[in-house]
Amino acid sequence: MTTSETLRVKLEAENVYHLAGNVLLYGGIIVYPTDTLYGFGVDARNETSINKLYKLKGSSSPFSVIAPDLNTVMSWTNLDRSDWLLVKQYLRGYTTIVLPIKEGVVHPKIMGPDGTLGIRIPAHPFGPKLTHKLGFPITTTSVNRRGKQALNNPEKIMSEFGAEIDLLVDGGNLPESSGSTVYKLEKSKLLKIRP
Repeated sequence: MTTSETLRVKLEAENVYHLAGNVLLYGGIIVYPTDTLYGFGVDARNETSINKLYKLKGSSSPFSVIAPDLNTVMSWTNLDRSDWLLVKQYLRGYTTIVLPIKEGVVHPKIMGPDGTLGIRIPAHPFGPKLTHKLGFPITTTSVNRRGKQALNNPEKIMSEFGAEIDLLVDGGNLPESSGSTVYKLEKSKLLKIRP
């Protein structure tokens, strides 16, 4: 078996969640499909994995995470009822919302300086299902180096990052996308920070 074969598994494979979960639990980096772009995933609590991902991307910006469902997001935050009702209305699919987060949910390194975290629940089932099985959030950040275009083609991803990732979950070519729309909850309003 060649190295590229050991790194790559089809989205439909029976053992895909087991393989991806093991890679993350042992501090590795996965690439997986979402409803917008392919994403780099690491255990969002693991500082060593996070540092590897920052080095790989050539970036030091905060990372967003995938959540399995709204109830989990609610458990990560201390939002009052009216703020929660607003967030609940918008947090789905192509939307990321930056929210104040409880201590210990993720490593502080991926959070904003004000104790906030970008959270997504993509319409694509892979990320939410994986985080549900694992019981902790994983990062979601586009598959590119800083300043370069995000890659949505598994062949190009393998060519560029094959030697630096531990597993590619191959969901086929994804359509061109600029990624999710990012909002930040501030003073009970959602402010758009990325189109």
